[in-house]
Amino acid sequence: MADDNIKNAQIKITFPDGSSKEYPAGITPLEVAESIGPRLASDALAARIDGRMIDLNAPLNENTELAILTFDLDEGKKIYWHSTSHIMAEAVKKLFPNIKVAIGPAIDEGFYYDFDKETPFTPEDLEKIESEMQKIIEADLPFCREEMSKDDALKYFGEQDENYKLELIEEIEDEAISLYTQGNFTDFCRGPHIPSTGKIKAFKLTSIAGAYWRGDEKNAMLQRIYGVSFPKKAMLDDFLERMEEAKKRDHRKLGPQLELFAIDNEVGAGLVLWLPKGAIMRNIIEDFWKEAHKLFGYELVYSPHIARLELWETSGHTQFYTENMYQPMDIDEMKYQIKPMNCPFHMAIYTSRMRSYRELPIRWAELGTVYRYERSGVLHGLMRVRGFTQDDAHIFCTPDQLLDEIKGVIDITLYLLHAFGFHEYDVYLSTRPEKFVGTLEGWEMATKALRQALEDKKMSFKIDPGEGVFYGPKIDIKIKDALGRSWQCTTIQVDFNLPERFDLKYMGKDGEMHQPITIHRALLGSLERFFGVLIEHYAGNFPVWLAPVQAIILPITENQYDYAKDLYKRLKGEGIRVELDDRSEKVDYKIRDAETNKIPYMLIVGKREEEANNISIRKHLVGEQGTQTLEEWVKKVKEEIEKKGG
Repeated sequence: MADDNIKNAQIKITFPDGSSKEYPAGITPLEVAESIGPRLASDALAARIDGRMIDLNAPLNENTELAILTFDLDEGKKIYWHSTSHIMAEAVKKLFPNIKVAIGPAIDEGFYYDFDKETPFTPEDLEKIESEMQKIIEADLPFCREEMSKDDALKYFGEQDENYKLELIEEIEDEAISLYTQGNFTDFCRGPHIPSTGKIKAFKLTSIAGAYWRGDEKNAMLQRIYGVSFPKKAMLDDFLERMEEAKKRDHRKLGPQLELFAIDNEVGAGLVLWLPKGAIMRNIIEDFWKEAHKLFGYELVYSPHIARLELWETSGHTQFYTENMYQPMDIDEMKYQIKPMNCPFHMAIYTSRMRSYRELPIRWAELGTVYRYERSGVLHGLMRVRGFTQDDAHIFCTPDQLLDEIKGVIDITLYLLHAFGFHEYDVYLSTRPEKFVGTLEGWEMATKALRQALEDKKMSFKIDPGEGVFYGPKIDIKIKDALGRSWQCTTIQVDFNLPERFDLKYMGKDGEMHQPITIHRALLGSLERFFGVLIEHYAGNFPVWLAPVQAIILPITENQYDYAKDLYKRLKGEGIRVELDDRSEKVDYKIRDAETNKIPYMLIVGKREEEANNISIRKHLVGEQGTQTLEEWVKKVKEEIEKKGG
């Protein structure tokens, strides 16, 4: 009778669109997908129930919220790519039995797996691995999940001499460990995975790189194989085409080529040298940033590069952030710390005197250079550095001002990003994690305000459950570049931690002392990283308002040098960033050189132009634009500069 009751039990499944339906207990997500339609069942990769992801064959025995995950969803892509990394690892182990495997996660676009191999992989090895992967895919092997105790898992991987897996398992607190097997390969993994290897329809191993174990140069150097996979070959072809374009846009190549920045090992890894042309662009960005902040009601502040260690103890950085901080230095028998963040200084400015509710909101902004320890294995051009300048700001406000202040941050964010040519975004609202400071009521109020601000501004967003920082919920805005790639840019965080730690107070209308709400926000993120994104977004072909050299004058013969020099002086007087190419080279060579240097405008002057007192205009990547007087062109280009927008 008991078995009949279980068999006949019904559960309620609620779908993402809010609809619900009853199913027999024990039904699997795949069977639910089949009941909805054959297309969904065919596309299904895994499932999400009540915020956690599971395999398609996992039984459902309780009322639940269910989402079927396909490749169209970010979660589905990650599962698809992670499963492909397991297939790659199986192929590598078959071809190189003595190799040791490390980790193989999904990344933003594709996957990688790290291997410990005595000799380097070769391009020929990749071809062999791809061939072996294809056999595994054609065999349509199921991904099978099993659980074993931590001790049994240690014994299992110990017998295989997989020391990297042993290190990872040792650090896990759970007593039950999940493993996934397909064919002859078993990996320690939380999952979920696609149902079988046959789901992979198109894939490519894209590159080989060195990577220190856990990104620490003190550890073993491993070999990392990158790859990507898709459910359709056309999608793979599109991706590979974008990859080729991305290589041409790589800021690490274009930056030195266009003389924008350099990184010198004698100076130190992850420390950026801004060359004159790059410094011009940085100055343009900073000036525009400052003007925007004044327009939106901010005041500018400055803070030191070091402070007594006690400041960082008060802020909690020595407790929560030590691994990213450099060693303290001794000054006058006291410990000083080079700053990893600007926040504590802004708190100290706030506490420099008594504050009243009449002063709030206070908005303080700073372009503050900070220094963080990043392992050499993760340093990457301008995108991951050790010294960088944050466009930081802190807003101190009352609870009833919070919503409007968040809206104001969104307004200035879009104002800036539109000017730099970014109009598409992925927006995430990150909610309370398991470990947090502050009260549940405070978190609920802050999260509600962040959500309301996004809704009022009609910004589409996704909830990122549990991904808020320990001190408050946040909004993350990722900009999309010309290739559709997402880059983390703006962060808007409500902070419950620092106001409490620094005992921030203001005198309220009631004559009592109250703690202000603090909003921490960075709009561009860091100037270095944002500059790298700009280079790749525009492929170095910057809009005229950003270009370090806006125009170059190209005299055809020496006879026009005096006329060209006069034009040069007049343009300088108009505030145009101009150069004069008076080399004794043919004009076609000068044009090619200007095109290579991606200068927006070439002003060509020969005998005819000098006699008519005008200029022939050539636009970068476009070509001839006809002739104009200098005054006409200056008016036009100033209008273009004023418009900005990219």
